[in-house]
Amino acid sequence: SGLVLVKNPHLDLMEEDILYHLDLGTKTHNLPAMFGDIKFVCVGGSPNRMRAFAQLMQRELGLAGAGEEVADICAGSDRYAMYRAGPVLSISHGMGIPSISIMLHELIKLLHHAKCRDVTIIRMGTSGGLGIEAGSVVITDTAVDSSFQPRFEQVVLDDVVVRSTELDKDLAEELLACSRDIPDFPTLIGHTMCTYDFYEGQGRLDGALCSFSSEKKLDYLRRAYEAGVRNIEMESTAFAALCGLCGLKGKSCHFHLL
Repeated sequence: SGLVLVKNPHLDLMEEDILYHLDLGTKTHNLPAMFGDIKFVCVGGSPNRMRAFAQLMQRELGLAGAGEEVADICAGSDRYAMYRAGPVLSISHGMGIPSISIMLHELIKLLHHAKCRDVTIIRMGTSGGLGIEAGSVVITDTAVDSSFQPRFEQVVLDDVVVRSTELDKDLAEELLACSRDIPDFPTLIGHTMCTYDFYEGQGRLDGALCSFSSEKKLDYLRRAYEAGVRNIEMESTAFAALCGLCGLKGKSCHFHLL
């Protein structure tokens, strides 16, 4: 049917669903009227970046109000920012798996309550590249964990639940084809490694703690590259697992700064 689906039987028993961190709810807002025609959701860490992206979409789509300030739909919350440009929703998710996970749970429920169909979700962000040219764009085919496995481990109560992190292969090829019209950015498809930490988890030597040698770091990064990893960030496994389970056509794209 193409509908965005929630996988939670308890929601049907609730008189009202409050999306706390988005400052939205099923009783306080007409979610189908506000969001029913959304076809694309683009998410990224920074509120300022997602506001700028929404303004870019307004200009590119020739929408009324292009060039003007866009309103933050989640202005009543200081957790996330959400902007709209026609059929495109632009949302910030903060840094790391816990932050993006909270936003995605509420976003998926929002799209479900709004009866959205055939929604494509794309995460755009910066990342650390691995053996690639600075300024490259990596389109993720599979998000992997710190052991280079395509899985997301979530502790639910006292069980460790393992979920798949496969992303939409056709969408990856489609985005790669689009990139050929933009020669400024070298673009490739590769695995993205997701870590729980920016410093030790990504092999950095400049954190407040460091328990490994530079030789051990380089050996680990070499093994990651041999496993197909081309960039490292902190959200992709949770993003891939949640979107895949709930029927969102998902893709993660990252700009390698350094």
